[in-house]
Amino acid sequence: MNSFRFAGIAALLAAGLAGCGTAPQGLQPATTTGTEAAASRYLIGPGDTLSVFVYRAPELGAADLPVRPDGRISLPLVPDIDTAGRTPTELARAIEEALKEFVIDPNVTVMVRSFVGQPNRQIRVIGEATQPLAIPYREGMSVLDVMINARGLTRYAAGNRAEIIRRPPGGAVPQAIPVRLDDLLRGGDISQDMAMQPGDTLVIPQGWF
Repeated sequence: MNSFRFAGIAALLAAGLAGCGTAPQGLQPATTTGTEAAASRYLIGPGDTLSVFVYRAPELGAADLPVRPDGRISLPLVPDIDTAGRTPTELARAIEEALKEFVIDPNVTVMVRSFVGQPNRQIRVIGEATQPLAIPYREGMSVLDVMINARGLTRYAAGNRAEIIRRPPGGAVPQAIPVRLDDLLRGGDISQDMAMQPGDTLVIPQGWF
């Protein structure tokens, strides 16, 4: 039974790493996939890249428009508009409202081309991961999903001493939740594949030699 579980985990991790192999830094597979339902609730954050299309007036929109660190974007007739914390649909309606001064019945579509997300909804991996990173949280995301995106452990990782640092809402004291990554990734122990929550940080320490 253990060998069966190990084979399943190893195959899944290998498939995930193969899919990540050509992904550029900062644009991991989890940042470009997801269901349409999840996308409709996605909140735009600094660092996201947007495409803004204005029907019958494409010159007023923009392609590959980055959201600035202050959470705003600029368009030809809308120099500064608050973007962070809005869904794409909410942002489109706000742009339409701003354009009404210049365009009759503007029709705007906003698409998120690459995803970073709001900081308090990101999952971060630090320490001895092959590729430390920050990715937007997806509904149902687990430790294994995160480790596939991080491309596994380095040779120096003490995987079984890893911890998930979870910050409860309201400024409560962060929790440190132990997770045995070696047992999960190399031993096939599915019990270690626990659910992640928005804002979690997975800390992977270095082993003692």
